[in-house]
Amino acid sequence: MLKALWAIIQRELMRLIRQRGRLLSAMVRPLIWLLVIGSGFGTMMSQYGTDDYQQFLVPGLLCMVLLFGAMLSSLSLVYDKESGVMRMLVIAPFPHYWIILARTISATIAGLFQTILLIVILIALGFLRLPIDIPLFLLGLVVTSIVCASAGTLIAVFSKTLENFAVIMNFVIFPVFFLSGALYPLQNLPTFLKIVTLINPFSYGVDLLKHALLLDMPKSFSAEFSIFQDLLCMVSFCIVALIIACLRFSQATVMENLAN
Repeated sequence: MLKALWAIIQRELMRLIRQRGRLLSAMVRPLIWLLVIGSGFGTMMSQYGTDDYQQFLVPGLLCMVLLFGAMLSSLSLVYDKESGVMRMLVIAPFPHYWIILARTISATIAGLFQTILLIVILIALGFLRLPIDIPLFLLGLVVTSIVCASAGTLIAVFSKTLENFAVIMNFVIFPVFFLSGALYPLQNLPTFLKIVTLINPFSYGVDLLKHALLLDMPKSFSAEFSIFQDLLCMVSFCIVALIIACLRFSQATVMENLAN
């Protein structure tokens, strides 16, 4: 069973490595935010107590790569359903939930791989510098990537076509990113938007990386939740999302077999 799990993960990772354009775009997107938008807004943010707005953006941009990378990797689940590959997997002699777990793990690794590439670039450019809480940083990357992969898998199991997945993903991914504290502190948001940020699991991933990376930033630009709260909310979301995804995938598979 573990060999089957590894085979599914290996297939998805090989697909990622071959898509060089996708890797390039994953690096360009956050660098545009950092170098262009970060420079522009940094001049305005100096009046709010920080002269290093670009440094404040780093945790959010790392999470951006995790979000887009893991979400797009989940797209392959829908592609396999459309192309017929999934039919061969569901008749294999292992539980259906293994397929969901394998896809989630592969999406997690894909997000982390792309983020590691960005980290190397940020170190070279001087935007990722000491002091850093390295163990917490690594933990934040892994858990946030699992959150993003779980969300992508949840969307994928409810999507019947690639077009449907793309529409839902675009509807979800931008509000999730913009209402996460990645680009600005959350404490001054209107009450309604602040409530949305509190139920957004991605907010806690961004906050956890702020704990690890923004150790010398002013209080108004530092982390806003406790580390325990960040981990509790993210782990809870992952458990619930994966349970729903597994149940939905098994149900959809049974219904399809009955229809055939």
